[in-house]
Amino acid sequence: MAYPSSPYIEERDEGLYLAGTRVSLDSVVIRFQQGASPDKIVQSFPTLKLSQVYGAIAYYLENESAIQDYVAEGERELERSAVPLSRSNPALYARLNAARHQSASKPT
Repeated sequence: MAYPSSPYIEERDEGLYLAGTRVSLDSVVIRFQQGASPDKIVQSFPTLKLSQVYGAIAYYLENESAIQDYVAEGERELERSAVPLSRSNPALYARLNAARHQSASKPT
C-alpha cells in the first residue's frame, strides 16, 4: 500500500520509519496509544528528536485509519512468525516448565 508522503516518515523495507532513523512508526504509535507523551517517547528512543516524534504523531493522526490497519497487520505478522519456545529451544522450555511445576508444588 502506498502511504501519503511526509518529511517525517519514510517507507522502506516494507515498513514505515521515522525519516533518517531505524525507529519504526508503529513503535512510536503504540507508545502514543498507550498514553506516553512525546517527551516519554523520546526517552524510550533517545536517537529521536522531539520534533520527529511530534511529526510522527501528526502523521498518525492525519492518517489514523490506514496507520491503525498497518500496525494491526504488523502485530498479526509478528504473531504468525513467532516460534514457540517449546520448538525453538526445547531444553530451555523443559527447564522452565520443570521450575514452574516445582514452584507450584511448594507449600505456601
